[in-house]
Amino acid sequence: MTEHAPAASRQDEPHGSANLAQRLNWLRAGVLGANDGIVSTAAVVVGVAGATASTGAIVTAGVAAAVGGAVSMALGEYVSVSSQRDSERHLIEQERRELEEDPEGELRELTEIYMSQGISPDTAHQAAVELTERDALAAHLAAELGIDQDDVVSPWHAALASAVSFTLGAILPLLAILLPPEAARVPVTFVVTLLALGLTGAVAAWIGGGSRTRAAVRVVAGGALALAATFLIGNLLGTTGLV
Repeated sequence: MTEHAPAASRQDEPHGSANLAQRLNWLRAGVLGANDGIVSTAAVVVGVAGATASTGAIVTAGVAAAVGGAVSMALGEYVSVSSQRDSERHLIEQERRELEEDPEGELRELTEIYMSQGISPDTAHQAAVELTERDALAAHLAAELGIDQDDVVSPWHAALASAVSFTLGAILPLLAILLPPEAARVPVTFVVTLLALGLTGAVAAWIGGGSRTRAAVRVVAGGALALAATFLIGNLLGTTGLV
């Protein structure tokens, strides 16, 4: 293959470190999924609460938003990860064929990759030979593509994780709108939702190594805007008698 991954070979990466990075990525995806569940469901129930005080209408809208959002997230994640998995499998099979058809050329290519990373020619060649003898396919996948053939993502796992995280996030605004007295429903939901969004934003930034304060402020500001907009629209529709 002629295109090399710009990153350093994953062969040089400790296995535990790679696994930790993967777990952190999954955790961050889960936190963001919960964030989506919180803000989207909260926006719906607050909007309905702005139009009507009917508990039945609020519950119906909130549950529909939670279920519909979870299914949508799961389907989107399944399609996305399925495409990624198919692409990875295609690359793995392509690399396997190239190794069968031109092993010497692939060995030279692997040596050149290591040399491009600053390794001396003799050491690069020796490393390429030793890694090829141990597992040629794994060596080339790691060096050229950054792929681990034993770590191809599962679309079912991704879809389930996305649906669960979204649902868990959606439960919070549902409880916040239903448990308080009628007069306090909307203010309590605003406060609980914004606090939860601030927390999830900070956690996601911590996992990703970014600024927790800036991330929390961005998420809270966006959530506040969404809640205010849906509440005002619902209130407008309710006062004009359209709903």
